[in-house]
Amino acid sequence: MRITELLTKDTIQLHVSSHSKNGVIDELVSVLDQSGKLQDRDEFKKAILNREAQSTTGIGEGIAIPHAKTSAVKAPAIAFGKSEEGVDYESLDGAPAHLFFMIAATEGANQTHLEALSRLSSMLMDMDVRKALLNAATKEEVLEIINAHDGEDEEEAVETSAPGGKILAVTACPTGIAHTYMAADALKAKAKTMDVNLKVETNGSGGAKNVLTQEEIESAIAIIVAADTKVEMNRFKGKHVIEVPVAEAIRRPEELLNQAMKKDAPVYNGGEHEKESDRGSEKKQKSGFYKHLMNGVSNMLPFVVGGGILIAISFLFGIQSANPDSPEYNEFAAILNTIGGGNAFYLMVPVLAGFIAMSIADRPGFAPGMVGGLIAATGQSGFLGGIIAGFLAGYVVLGIKRLTKNFPSALEGIKPVLIYPLLGIFITGVIMLQFLVEPLSAVNTGIQNWLDGLGTGNMILLGLILGGMMAVDMGGPINKAAFTFGIAMIEGGNLAPHAAIMAGGMVPPLGLAIATTLFKKKFNDNERKAGIAAYFMGASFITEGAIPFAAADPLRVIPSIVTGSAIAGALTMFFGIGLPAPHGGLFVFPVVEGNPFLYLLAVLIGSVITALMVGFLKKPVK
Repeated sequence: MRITELLTKDTIQLHVSSHSKNGVIDELVSVLDQSGKLQDRDEFKKAILNREAQSTTGIGEGIAIPHAKTSAVKAPAIAFGKSEEGVDYESLDGAPAHLFFMIAATEGANQTHLEALSRLSSMLMDMDVRKALLNAATKEEVLEIINAHDGEDEEEAVETSAPGGKILAVTACPTGIAHTYMAADALKAKAKTMDVNLKVETNGSGGAKNVLTQEEIESAIAIIVAADTKVEMNRFKGKHVIEVPVAEAIRRPEELLNQAMKKDAPVYNGGEHEKESDRGSEKKQKSGFYKHLMNGVSNMLPFVVGGGILIAISFLFGIQSANPDSPEYNEFAAILNTIGGGNAFYLMVPVLAGFIAMSIADRPGFAPGMVGGLIAATGQSGFLGGIIAGFLAGYVVLGIKRLTKNFPSALEGIKPVLIYPLLGIFITGVIMLQFLVEPLSAVNTGIQNWLDGLGTGNMILLGLILGGMMAVDMGGPINKAAFTFGIAMIEGGNLAPHAAIMAGGMVPPLGLAIATTLFKKKFNDNERKAGIAAYFMGASFITEGAIPFAAADPLRVIPSIVTGSAIAGALTMFFGIGLPAPHGGLFVFPVVEGNPFLYLLAVLIGSVITALMVGFLKKPVK
């Protein structure tokens, strides 16, 4: 397929009128939409902006290639726009962009379409092509230039030969239709001028091409990994590896090749480097905590969402429908509750800890992290205990790896199956049991005793405290202490405290759900999807629905949810609400003592305050 089958007169705009990046994007999206290439204009634009949030597609040299692969595209297409004045597109070289190619790929784009798109990306690396396009006066002239340089039948040349040892490279971007191939071409072109022996593996939408062989890897001087998405790294153990964003290979190929030739790169050993000598080392060290934490949160998320919604559905059959001793008992509801609460939610904290540890120490960290997380869960230390257990296990295993680094080679085979899991689980378990679980239990007991002594003298202050406590650790010991106090008050005939407790427990997920709706730019795709489930979990008094958001950004989210929950708790006391049911969320509002609409108002006010605080404090996702 020729590129001009995707780029047509209908999708060419010779004079872009916009003077901003967002304006150019909107203009080119409209060109594609008006030419009938899109099924959903707004969704396609959202996909384009999501790609820009990962890293700018302004690659420099006056070019920008915004692109997206999404079901919002009806037919694969390319839109071309030109600005003689230039637009500040936040390009890598800081210079204005003049040539814009917007690539629209369908979710199931076939191989011929993908190859045409990759050829366009490679073609734009040619200075002569860029100059000709900039000087083109008509749409026909643009198409002629593209056609003249579109070698449809050319094989993809991804290996350069020269005397001396070989440098290997891997290029990959999230969509795999533009930057992947431009980075490869930039490295190849520079390697030829430098007389460097180079082979490049491209991980594009059509799959990996020119895959590096184990023999090539073993004999290579160094490997350059220019990627913004996951690349199989274990094959590079023991080699000098330079890891950079894919755009860096487009922008500074000569520096990367020189660095590789000098072996001025850390040795990759399966997750950690012996040293950080490349330019991005400081940034990597600063972002390491967040990276490990997000690995745990993203893998925990399905358990929170799936388990929470199953619990919420079970409440539709009655608040006590899962209790065999209740007249409301329903066998199917009990099954839902058992799967959601007794199993999915039970695994939530161990999975969080396991994947944090795995991010730090690779596969050997997973088992110690899971065990540490299970100890945290059974020891009532909540998701904060799970985070501590994950980082503890990960760094314990890293320490074991370093201590056993010089063991005889004959023992290499038993390290991952015996030494790492045995010592990792033992050390992590001992530290959790001996130094963390008991202190957290003591804190729990102390808080409960303090609450018992506080009584109900100042009900509004009590509501403020109890509501806020429900949001501090979202299912952890402080949350459980407040909940237990509320149950005790119900048994003693005082129904007001538990009303504040339930309101405070509903606000965190509801407030964050509202925030994901009102402030979409402050959350990534996974968080926005989790926000939908958080509506259901908040309505069902499942405070744990807020955990993924708090774990990802605790410094901004936790103060926001504590404030909203505390205000909701105080308002329920002010409105004189009493709650006889220990659980149920919105489903038990009809049975409250007092005005149920005022109770709902208290929850809504607290949730909106949380949403506004989160929206104000959080920074836009980049």
